[in-house]
Amino acid sequence: MSVKSRYDLAYRRAKVLEFDDRSRFIFLSDCHRGDNSFADEFANNRNIYYHALQVYYKKGFTYCELGDGDELWENLSFEPIFESHKNVFMLIREFHRDNRYFPIYGNHDMAYRDPDRVRRNYNTRFDPEKRREVPFMPGLEYTESIVLKHRDSGQEIFLVHGHQADWWNYLFWRMSRFMVRVLWKPLQVVGISDPTSPAKNNRESIRQEKRTERWIAEKGNLFTITGHTHRPRFPEPGELPLFNDGSCVHPRSITGIELEEGQLSLIKWYVDITEEGFLQIKREVLEGPTRLEDYQTSAI
Repeated sequence: MSVKSRYDLAYRRAKVLEFDDRSRFIFLSDCHRGDNSFADEFANNRNIYYHALQVYYKKGFTYCELGDGDELWENLSFEPIFESHKNVFMLIREFHRDNRYFPIYGNHDMAYRDPDRVRRNYNTRFDPEKRREVPFMPGLEYTESIVLKHRDSGQEIFLVHGHQADWWNYLFWRMSRFMVRVLWKPLQVVGISDPTSPAKNNRESIRQEKRTERWIAEKGNLFTITGHTHRPRFPEPGELPLFNDGSCVHPRSITGIELEEGQLSLIKWYVDITEEGFLQIKREVLEGPTRLEDYQTSAI
């Protein structure tokens, strides 16, 4: 199966959501929520992530998570992930209850292609006070991709993790998972990273971006937002509309893309210090805001 056929399939199967110029979306990816061990890269940024999600929830944003939310390569079970970041999952549940949470699976949580796996992890949780299983996120659905379609203009935004351009981590993800689990996780503890990961290999990231660019061009410059490479990308109007929201495991910061009232922004949340010596979490706009309508795409 070629890169083109993998992307074509993801586009045809995409979940379609309508939006308009009043809509608010936050796109984040590559959280890699782990078990709070030394190999859990998310643990360093969980307070930043939690605060950012609180802000987005209060402001009425819809949260689209573009893959690799849960780290299911390094961890056999979901239980230690949930227990390590319980407050995060309880906040995500609030988005889900309001029908404002739409997760996409990536290569590190490809197991969520199986609806039964999603149900086992998310439908119910054990309540120690009630001493029984209670509803948690019933009906949660993971999809490979999402198409946001503007109610008035018909303009589309294609949301996908981006591992479709990575033949090894798409076709042989089980082998990659085995290697990460038995080899690279123990080495990661002492600072040695997986060399097959595009997030650790700039040359491979660029190759994957070029494959995705060719597909976007063939689809009439289809507006596309991905993750996977952990490399934030925010093109100017007139350039090929391939965006990347970055990741939530940057050193001491997370990045994402906001769509608010018809405008796009690449943003960063990070820890800063005041003159008085107090730590605070701040939001910074890295690129934009740019009007969505300024990105012209042709019919597919």
